[in-house]
Amino acid sequence: MATPSVRHPIGVHVGPGLTEDNELDDGGPLARAAEMDADGVQVFLADPQGWTAPKPRPDAEDLLTGEVMVVVHAPYVLNVATTNNRIRIPSRKLLDRHARAAGAIGAVGMVVHGGHVLAKDDPGVGVDNWRKTFARQADDGGFTVPLLIENTAGGGNAMARDLDAIARLWEAVGEFGAGFVLDTCHAWAAGWDLATAVDDVRAVTGRVDLVHLNNSRDPHGSSRDRHAPLGEGEIPAELLVEVARVADCPIVLETPGDAASHAEEITLLREALA
Repeated sequence: MATPSVRHPIGVHVGPGLTEDNELDDGGPLARAAEMDADGVQVFLADPQGWTAPKPRPDAEDLLTGEVMVVVHAPYVLNVATTNNRIRIPSRKLLDRHARAAGAIGAVGMVVHGGHVLAKDDPGVGVDNWRKTFARQADDGGFTVPLLIENTAGGGNAMARDLDAIARLWEAVGEFGAGFVLDTCHAWAAGWDLATAVDDVRAVTGRVDLVHLNNSRDPHGSSRDRHAPLGEGEIPAELLVEVARVADCPIVLETPGDAASHAEEITLLREALA
């Protein structure tokens, strides 16, 4: 594996690499990283559309002690902002379970979407629910790994779609050390100016901890979250490279494609960022 930059290792989102019996499938995520010559991997630890708690991984020690950067993505269904107790309370509990499991494999952080409130709700309630989530966790010693909140593509009642909304959220959770993930496809879909997105986010949060570097299949401001390969979508490839350069932090590709196409994207990025 190529030696990654200290500031911006390049990873790829990969499958869990496990069989139904929780055994390694063809080498698991580390084998995928080697296949693509990636510096890191991003994985789900359980069904991203379900409420299943993660099981101990058979490759936990290898992931924990290896040189490959590991990022965990929390399930999509989690929504700690909502006023619906039947979703918010299980979301809060499962978020902790996933964070603990992420810590067991040496993850540098866990990505979680900002969530949303119902149309009839005051978004401020969702912000306060996020604050309560961090405050409760702080009483128990904090999350096992850094929690990285990701901007989202659509939804008028979303906690992390617009910069103004992110500013309100950060007023509530910034003191707890919340991290931020800038997803370029989501930002493009939400109508952001990618030429200034990194500086705009830092002006609000003071940080960008990870970039999900994805192109978009849809036009600027579409509110559609449909990823495209780096060089094949609506976002100019040179603009994506500049986002990565200015952010100067770890990168994860969530682009569609096989191992060979991801290896090409990694090579191009390394050359552009050298």
